[in-house]
Amino acid sequence: MGDLVIGARSGAGEPEGSGGRAAWSADAVTPSAPAEEAAAQSADGHGDGAGDVPPPLPGESGPADGTEEQPPRNERKPRSFWKELPILIGIALVLALVIKTFFVQAFSIPSESMQNTLQVGDRVLVDKLTPWFGAEPERGEVVVFHDPGGWLADEPTQESSNSFVRGVQDVLSFVGLMPSDNEKDLIKRVIAVGGDTVECEGDGPVKVNGIALDEPYVYPGNTPCGTKPFGPLKVPDGRIWVMGDHRADSLDSRFHMDQPGGGAVPVDDVIGRAFVVAWPVNRWSTLSVPDTFDQKGLAAAVPAVPAAAGTVGAVALLPLVRRLRNRPDRDRRS
Repeated sequence: MGDLVIGARSGAGEPEGSGGRAAWSADAVTPSAPAEEAAAQSADGHGDGAGDVPPPLPGESGPADGTEEQPPRNERKPRSFWKELPILIGIALVLALVIKTFFVQAFSIPSESMQNTLQVGDRVLVDKLTPWFGAEPERGEVVVFHDPGGWLADEPTQESSNSFVRGVQDVLSFVGLMPSDNEKDLIKRVIAVGGDTVECEGDGPVKVNGIALDEPYVYPGNTPCGTKPFGPLKVPDGRIWVMGDHRADSLDSRFHMDQPGGGAVPVDDVIGRAFVVAWPVNRWSTLSVPDTFDQKGLAAAVPAVPAAAGTVGAVALLPLVRRLRNRPDRDRRS
């Protein structure tokens, strides 16, 4: 240890009593300062002494206040874009899958049954969130639902012949970024709900609970009944009566009255309400409920009979109630 000398340019040797500690030359403090200035620094507490920090080596910079300089921290190098890209894609796919499962899903229109409201090739967005909170389809809404059984038995699936393209389509449709070509789902307009009485005779109009519907959305040249008059019939609870806007080209509830439910679709089969045409851009529009379904008597017609029966019953029981009320007075007088 005694042969280690730092600052050899000054020619200073190791002082006595240093215990092997390396000697520091004057130019290790300031290269141009004389020895007396270095001694003065030692006397006022800034020089060499117990607890003092030795000045930096020649050619090195140190803190001005003499405090010990912290070693540089190991900083992480940012990841390259190509290493982060798979992570970003994975996060995007997970978010898309969650959105498709619980919030919104895209569907493609494969047929002309909803013209002119929807055209072949339109992409609609379907709200899947509200059914999770117990909301049920309402009259006038355009809804997407699973095949209740036999409605699309003869409809071919539209799958690509290229296995790679088919695989990409399956992945994108699974996460909701692309409509599926092999799912057998239908899209129709809700005309009546459970408990309603619906009918259409001759050239129409369609009546719900005895109230005639004004249907400007029906395909031009079609009659409201199309080629299949029906009813009157009552829609079972938990089901909906659906019809396409292109009445002459829609195999809807009218054509499945021989099946369970009399052609009405179970509410549990409804995926959600189509609320906007998202593609193509020049076809963008919202799918709102027509004003005809806001008629006052339409919804009130169902509970009218129970309400009337309750009123008649209350009037019939009124004399009995009065006698029971007056009986205690007679008992007190006697």
